[in-house]
Amino acid sequence: MISIAVFGYGTVGSGVVEVIEKNREVIDKRAGEEIRVKYILDLRDFPGDPYADRVVHDVNVILQDPEVSIICETMGGNEPAFTYSMQALKAGKSVCTSNKELVANHGAELIRTARENRCNYLFEASVGGGIPIIRPLNVALTAEKIELISGILNGTTNYILTHMAEDGSSFEESLKEAQEKGYAERNPEADVEGYDACRKIAILASLMTGKTVCYEEIHTEGITKITHEDFLYAEKMNLFIKLLARIREQDGKYYAIVAPFLIGEKNPLHSVNDVFNAIFIRGNTLGDSMYYGRGAGKLPTASAVVSDVIDCAKHGHTHIVCLWEEEKLPLSSIDGFSRRFFVRAAEGSEEAARELFGEIERIDAGAAGEFGFVTPAISEKEFAEKCAALPGFISRIRLEEA
Repeated sequence: MISIAVFGYGTVGSGVVEVIEKNREVIDKRAGEEIRVKYILDLRDFPGDPYADRVVHDVNVILQDPEVSIICETMGGNEPAFTYSMQALKAGKSVCTSNKELVANHGAELIRTARENRCNYLFEASVGGGIPIIRPLNVALTAEKIELISGILNGTTNYILTHMAEDGSSFEESLKEAQEKGYAERNPEADVEGYDACRKIAILASLMTGKTVCYEEIHTEGITKITHEDFLYAEKMNLFIKLLARIREQDGKYYAIVAPFLIGEKNPLHSVNDVFNAIFIRGNTLGDSMYYGRGAGKLPTASAVVSDVIDCAKHGHTHIVCLWEEEKLPLSSIDGFSRRFFVRAAEGSEEAARELFGEIERIDAGAAGEFGFVTPAISEKEFAEKCAALPGFISRIRLEEA
């Protein structure tokens, strides 16, 4: 029998226990041994809970128990999750986590520590909730040189944008609805400003390159400036507004960005709506593939954590290779990346727009006192300079590059 402990008995932690108990028969069969939850670490007590007798408050009870070989870290945040995870790994106990913040900040260091102590640090649930994406990158796609990863990695923002498009509601109205349905936090900043998606693409970028991509260096924009009028133009152009997180290799340089994009029907991400997530990957010999599903939620995320538990159980004290080194990968500035832009400007500034950008494609969507246009491909830096000189500039959204 394999004894495990769960660190943090919140939404995901309680989901881990539920998945293990609910799918006990199939999990034991696939792991090759019985898997049982021996401890649950939390500051709180849970009187009346069916697993209340397994709750402990002292992490050392778990770390010093030789029977416990696998930890499920579902606490969230950097501390004390980092300290506890390091202590567990140094004790030879594998750690399976859903903690994207911790993985983005310390993933390479924790993987190295696991390797040195012949155990594992696995984090399938840290990106995309229940969507299998970490394991495909580590196993199924290892023969590929990955050229592009582009994803809808945040269900809250995708829900908001979907309902703004379908209902004609404002950002504020859609956010309030998302909060009422439990899809958005009371403080939604991490989601709506793109920070959550930024950490997730940093993790995927690190696995894509084998080096550490610092999320602080990724250009990040959220969706708070997207308006009802933007969707009028998008509908006119038969395009869709999505918050994309992207890492792309081009001519030996790596460009990463999180921002709203206008994408067309040829991009399979265009049909990913509501709280669903999807990750699109382009390999140099495989071509295109996409991974789709529920990117968050108690049981989908817990299912991914338990899949890592099974992997650890099957490999015993054998370290599962994960190519992610602590050496930092320098990202190239997006200033040098060229793409087309959609721009909204005040009526009467079309002549100035043509003088600045050359051949533009005018778009009329019935918005009073303004018009839209699409620029030719232009570098981010040059676009910013020309936009600053455009009288009546209102806003801009990037178009998906080819």
